[in-house]
Amino acid sequence: MKAIKRFKRISDYHKIANLPAPEHPLISLIDYSQVQYPEDISELKWTQDYYTIGLKRNIAYKFFYGQQEYDFDEGLMTFVAPDQVMSLESNPNIGHKPSGWLLLVHPDFLWNTGLTKQIKQYEFFGYTINEALFLSEKEEHMITDLLNNIKREYQSNLDKFSQKIIISQLELLLNYAERFYERQFITRKILNHRTLDELEALLNNYFKEDRLTERGLPSVQWIADQLSLSPNYLSSMLKSLTGMSTQQHIHQTVINKAKEQLSSTLLSVSEIAYNLGFERPASFNKLFKKKTEMSPLEFRKTFN
Repeated sequence: MKAIKRFKRISDYHKIANLPAPEHPLISLIDYSQVQYPEDISELKWTQDYYTIGLKRNIAYKFFYGQQEYDFDEGLMTFVAPDQVMSLESNPNIGHKPSGWLLLVHPDFLWNTGLTKQIKQYEFFGYTINEALFLSEKEEHMITDLLNNIKREYQSNLDKFSQKIIISQLELLLNYAERFYERQFITRKILNHRTLDELEALLNNYFKEDRLTERGLPSVQWIADQLSLSPNYLSSMLKSLTGMSTQQHIHQTVINKAKEQLSSTLLSVSEIAYNLGFERPASFNKLFKKKTEMSPLEFRKTFN
């Protein structure tokens, strides 16, 4: 099993990529065509204490986040948060010179700014590598301009405005990425609707198996695993299509099944709650009332 190395500083990555020391200790824009990994890089797994935003193409390695892999033979963006496990291996199928950019940002650079907490709200930092953002040529130019604006600013004589200007550029970049992901959800609408159909079939089958008392309600992680997606990506995609997250889809299925049993059986509310995977009837009652504005008994009375 590979040992996992920890890159605490941005300079740690510069060293392993055979790059000059970073010009700023907490933020660095790297020309990916200049990266030269050591020959034994495929033996390395690492985590990092900083954020990485990548815009790459024709990369001669396969990158892995956990068990997910992706070949960077097209222009695309990836977003890696601190503490994610990374690894790579040589990809002999790529014959072109690699190009692109890596922006490394240490959380300490964000200290005392709005991005300190806000950056954690961008769900794409939790997407897996096969859910990368594909950019049009126009979008790629926009992102490249923002990256170079950031570099020019930290290369200038730093003053009291420098951090604020860089943060504003970084926030703009992240907001554009969010917009472009929304566009990607729309342009992949047919594929995404298939995923929605698979989700509905998955939930229906789960609730039909009469094992809810043993298994409990399905978790968002379990559903995402069955659909080979990350939880964050799945919820973002569903919100784009239906306005509801994965958890809300689970709850909606629960409520529909509960309504069926309340209107067509003589089972008590407690029995229905247990049948639907709730350990405590009170939790079922609370969810039902929140979603329908009626208690289960009040709903049942409408059928009497």
